[in-house]
Order: sequence, then structure tokens, then C-alpha cells
Amino acid sequence: MADKELISLFQSIGLTEQRAKDTAKNKKLAPTLKQTITEAGFNEGCDKNTGSLLYTLASTITKDAAVHLGYLARAIKDERLKNADQIAAAIKYVESVSTEINEKEFNENSGVGVTVTPEQIKEAIAAHIENNKESLIKDRYKVLGPLLAQAKQIPSLRWANGVAVKEELERQVVTLIGPKDERDILIKGKKKETKPVTSIKKDGQKVDSSTTSDPKKSTVPNMFLEGELGKLHKPGGNKQIKPELMEEHLKATGGRVITRFPPEPNGYLHIGHAKAINVNFGYAKAHNGVCYLRYDDTNPEAEEERYFTSIKEAIEWLGFTPWKITYSSDYFDKLYELAVELIKRDKAYVCYCTPEEMHEMRGGDNGGARSECVHRNRPIEESLIDFQKMKEGRFKEGEVTLRMKMDMQSGSPQFWDLVAYRVMYTPHHRTGDKWCIYPTYDYTHCLCDSFENITHSLCTLEFRMSRESYYWLCDALEVYKPVQFEYNRLNINNTVMSKRKIAKLVQEKYVSGWDDPRLYTLPALRRRGVPPEAINGFVQDLGVTLSNSTIQVSRFDKYIRDYLDVHVPRLMIVLEPLKLIIENLPEDYEQELKIPFKPRDSSMGEHVVPFSKIVYIDKSDFREQDSPDYFRLAVGKTVGLLYVPHPITCIDVKKDEQGNIQHLICRYENAPDTKKPKTYIQWISESKKYKSPVKLSEVRIYNNLFLSENPAAHLGGFLADINPESLEVVKESLAEVGIREVINRSIEQTKRKEYECVRFQAIRVGYFCLDKDTRLEASTLEEENLVLNRIVTLKEDPKKN
Repeated sequence: MADKELISLFQSIGLTEQRAKDTAKNKKLAPTLKQTITEAGFNEGCDKNTGSLLYTLASTITKDAAVHLGYLARAIKDERLKNADQIAAAIKYVESVSTEINEKEFNENSGVGVTVTPEQIKEAIAAHIENNKESLIKDRYKVLGPLLAQAKQIPSLRWANGVAVKEELERQVVTLIGPKDERDILIKGKKKETKPVTSIKKDGQKVDSSTTSDPKKSTVPNMFLEGELGKLHKPGGNKQIKPELMEEHLKATGGRVITRFPPEPNGYLHIGHAKAINVNFGYAKAHNGVCYLRYDDTNPEAEEERYFTSIKEAIEWLGFTPWKITYSSDYFDKLYELAVELIKRDKAYVCYCTPEEMHEMRGGDNGGARSECVHRNRPIEESLIDFQKMKEGRFKEGEVTLRMKMDMQSGSPQFWDLVAYRVMYTPHHRTGDKWCIYPTYDYTHCLCDSFENITHSLCTLEFRMSRESYYWLCDALEVYKPVQFEYNRLNINNTVMSKRKIAKLVQEKYVSGWDDPRLYTLPALRRRGVPPEAINGFVQDLGVTLSNSTIQVSRFDKYIRDYLDVHVPRLMIVLEPLKLIIENLPEDYEQELKIPFKPRDSSMGEHVVPFSKIVYIDKSDFREQDSPDYFRLAVGKTVGLLYVPHPITCIDVKKDEQGNIQHLICRYENAPDTKKPKTYIQWISESKKYKSPVKLSEVRIYNNLFLSENPAAHLGGFLADINPESLEVVKESLAEVGIREVINRSIEQTKRKEYECVRFQAIRVGYFCLDKDTRLEASTLEEENLVLNRIVTLKEDPKKN
């Protein structure tokens, strides 16, 4: 059927034009959906709700259930299957049926004809509320999400209307504890205090505050209780080609959840990986399971020790600890043995085709007819001999490969006889010169998952088409088969995350390195001062879906800002100092002012700041030409200095011969009848006793590295979209003396010089941290080299969008 006809057919069941076009291009889904529509008898179209169910069936049908596709499609037509949950249950049931379907068993397992009355929902929810009454009274609406997730697992409510269950639960919660009040309102900036964090740092130690499988006591993020992750199977629920494989698996694991995070050590992790880390480590933690860190080190040409080190540091920085650290190279011997076994089973062969010839056999650039390799059906013994020769180094690179004998006529490119091994004369960082053949990702990944008894192989959506080939290889070798589940990637606009593009930015000096704070690699975010807890919370709030989307960078910035607002002290910083002399104060005048590190939060303590005759304010807080809409300092105008008892009035401006302002002359308005000023500005005084002000070597103001939301779409290439004002370096800035205590306290808490942990809010300026270029070894203030990075602005900057 031509694409136009397919698109028309798919639109006739309610798909939008764009979705119909995308589906028609999908070589696996398109024929399945067409067959589903035909089997249901809806070639002339149907209503949108029925069409949605047909699409759900076609897109979720498994290989084992496909033989019963017609039966399932007709069950939708007959309105026996009325929702996605029933379809999922029906697919699971028919997977185990090899002959004719027993209608009675099918109906029982799929909820056909089951009606859950409002009274039954009410009774089940009442019992559920009673069982969780103590927790609900104590934590109120904080536990509403977990309670709803549990309610959906109540057996008697399995086939109940989800909306009705939710509404009844909310009604009974209100009846028990009353409507939301001030106890339930998240005060601005304090939202993250109630959000679970996988680990937090307290007094320099990592404190586990993460998950538990008991929802009554749960601080598990909703990300793991609800939505797509909440639907995942329990260990032991994935069917195997041989029942004994599951028996052996459960004996080895004890039935616990086991996940893995499998990065390629060929670059630095970015914020997208932060989501993958949270999903893999977090899901295991949420179910009292464990998570491996497994380096996918099958390409020695691109791997470097610095990447291995950085990956481990990034994971630990985010607060996660691998259960075990493994490498794909740990299994090279076992992988080779299984490749030999695959050949013996006539499931693999040694191929002499070039990459170009393989491409043409797979349909070429025009997607033409596919053909099998001439070496595909050669004698098994020949392939065994040639594979041994490959191992012995008797072929040149690119001369031969080992390919899996799959299905060249399949609609999925993942079945077009994928390469399992290739020749590569590059020493491996761990195995040295032992191997000159290396396994590919498509061959290695699923088998390593099998070796490590992974229960949930969680990966991003671009691996969706790999799922069937993943299962094919495990079954072909008759080894334990994990379940692969795909979820959406985390994409952020106004940046690039491609390793190749970031490498180009580094090589051509657009940025200072992979940890340049304008990038979104995890080392860069760490250097910029972004707290790991804010990243984890951001990722967990976004949750997991089955469709990709791009998040506005401003949304991420707001999350960081809200976290910092709660957790960091306040200091006064003057970026561009302007000197003023208070003429009516004595030369030796010095007043000690006790200032809180955070107003209305005594837990952060207070510190002493000197106030004297000579004061520095920011140039932006003074204007020679006053105007009605300007409320800061001008000649003849009075303003307050933060925390100082009385205001000041500017009475004169002193300039040099070139007309540049040298300093201001001001008067301290300490008369009893002085009116309270309308505006207060930050300031820093001179004091030999307190070694004030503290001089800053550099303050680095970071903005978006790119001008547009999608740099890759720029007609001149992404480099043409570089923002020329992405970095502003301000020198000769001044800080108040409280910065010393903030630095010492932060470093003491971390027990080492992690400069990015020294974070604070510069009042009316932004949030800052110390950069790694800072030097603190000096014993005198004048010799110190303090470099600040702006983490984020105080509020959303329209210019950043």
C-alpha cells in the first residue's frame, strides 16, 4: 500500500495528519497497524476512541502475542476491550496461549464484562484510607500521590475507572483531614524541601534520605510510583524461552530489582545522562534493589581514562553509589564463546562484504528491495574457521565481520543481519593487546544484561527498535532474557549535547573546556555551581513519558533558583564599585553591624559587617540625572543602606579632569526625625580591622551560549548561532567580609576544597559560587585569588529567552 493510502487509512481511525505520516514511515508499526485495522473490519474508518485502542494494540503487541492479533482486534471492535489496561492484560494472557484461545479465561484475565460500581470503589477506598490513616493525618496531602498509586494496585479496583478511583480517593481524603490549608501550601522556594532527594549532604557526610518500598513511610518520588515506571513488571514476570532460565535467575537474585547504568566512556556525561542515572539508580532504590555501573567499553579507539573517572565522579556527585562497577570487557571471553556458539547454531556467519555493500543489500539510500549476503548460507564450519582467524589477527581491519543471521525481510532494520564482531587493531585500556576483535553494542549489551541478571533494562526511546533484536539474541542463545523498557530523553533548548559538537566547541576555543559553565555537561553544571539536589529534583519532577520533548532552559533555571533560595546564605557584592565618602562621620568611625546570613532564617546564623566613613556602592545604584521613575541614589536624593540604622543623602559628585566620577560626597541622616527611605541598596565599607572590602579577582557572568532555542537548525551551522555575550568577565569587584565565613564553613562541611559548593546569593545581583580557578592557600587577603561564577539570575531574565 502506498504511503498516501496508509496515511489516509490511519487518519480514518482518528490519527492526526502528522501522527499518521510518522506512523506510515515506521516500517514496523505501519504494517502492524494496517493489519489490526483490517482484522477489526475498520478499513472504512471508525471513531477516534476505537482508533486509539487499535493504535495502542498495534504499538504494544509483542512477538509472542502477534499470532492472536486478529482476535484482539476483534475484541476491541466488539467493545470487549475498552481501555489500555485491558489491552495490556489481554496481550499478556495470549502470550502464553499457543493454540485456540479459551474465551472464558481470556475474559477473566482481561477484565471483559467486569463492572466496578461506585459503591465498590467507595468501599475499597474507605478500607485503603483506614489502613493509611496515621500517615495521612501526619503528612496530609504529601502522601496523596503514593496513596493513589497504591489504590490502583488494589485487586478489586483493577478494572475500575481510573478517574472515578482518583475522585473518590480525593473526596475521602478531604473528609478525613479537611481541604488544603496553609500547612499544605508550598511556600515559594521551599518546594524542594518536601521533595525526596536521593542523597543530601549534611555536615560533610552523605545522608541517605531516599526510597523505601513501604508507601506508608515513603519518600519515593512519584516518578517511580506513578506513570510509565509504575506499570513495569515485577521481577520474575518476564517470560523466558525456557522456564528453567527464570528459575535460575530468581535463585541468583532472590527476586529483587536489578538495573544498570551503561555509559560509553568516550566523553563526559551531560544533563540528559542525569535523567538516565536517576531512572536507573532511582528505580532500583525505589524497589529496594541494586544498580550496576557498567562501562560499555567495546570501542577502544574512543575510550580514555579521564572519561571513566569523570563518569564515576558525576554519578557520586549526584548522590548515587553503584552496587558494583563492571565493564563490558569483563565478559570478553564469555562473549567470544557465545559468538562461537551462535555460529554453531547457524545463527551467525563470517561476512566479507564492505560497509557499502551491506548498505546496498539493506535497500540503499532509496530504501529499495533487500537481499541476503552471499556468505549468509556458507557452511557453519567455514565461519567457525574464519572467526578463529579473526581472533588470531589474520584479517585486515574492515576485511571481514561476524554478522548475526536474523531476518533481512523484516520491517525493522534491527533485524537486517547486524554486525556482532569487527576487526580492530587497537589496544584496549584494560585487556591490552589480547584482542584484535571487539563486539558491537547490538551484540554485547543484551548479553551483559543477561550475565548480570538485570531485571529492567531501562533505556531511551531511540533504542525502541533494538528491543526485538535484543530479545532475539537472548533467545537464539537460550540465555536469561531481561525486559527492555524505553522512556523519553531529557532535551533542553538553547544548547547542544552532542559529544561531537561539544568537542568542536572545545577544539575551536569557543569554550574553555568540557567543564565550561556555559555547557550542559555534568562537569560544567557542577563547576557553574548547580546543586546536584536541584538536578535530581528537576529530573524527578519531569518524570518519565513515552514521547520526546524539549524543555525550556528557563524552566531548569527556575528550578535551580528555587532550590538556592532556600539553601544558601545572602551576602552583599558590589560588581562595579563606586566610592562614596560620608562627610559628617569622623575619620575613625566604625560601627559593627550584626547581619543575618538569611533574613527570617536564624538557622544560617549571623556575622559582623563594619560600617565606616568610606563606603562602596555599585555604579548601577547611582545616576547623575535623576528622574521620577528612578528610586536609587542621585544628587540631593536619600536612600537607605541595607542593615544600616540611618539613610544617606548624596550632596556632591567629585570628578577628575576627564570628567570621570572619582567619588561621591554623602551625608549620614541620623537625626531623630529622619524619614524612612523608600529604597535600600547594598554596600561595602572600608575597614583595616576587618580587612574590608574583600577583593574579587574575577566575577564571571554566564548567559546562554547560543542565541536561538535550536542552534542545530541555524542555516550557517550551530557555530554561527554562538552568543557573543555568553560570558562577561567583571574585574575589581568587591565582597563584604561575610564571604570568608561562607567559604570556610562550606569547605569545612565538605572536608575538601570543592569550590563549587561555596554558594551564596549576592543580594540584588544573582546566585554565585567559587570557581575552581580560585586560590585559597594565601595567608593574607591581598594574595588571595577569588573567582566567582554566576549560577543563575535572581529572577528569569527575558533576554535569555
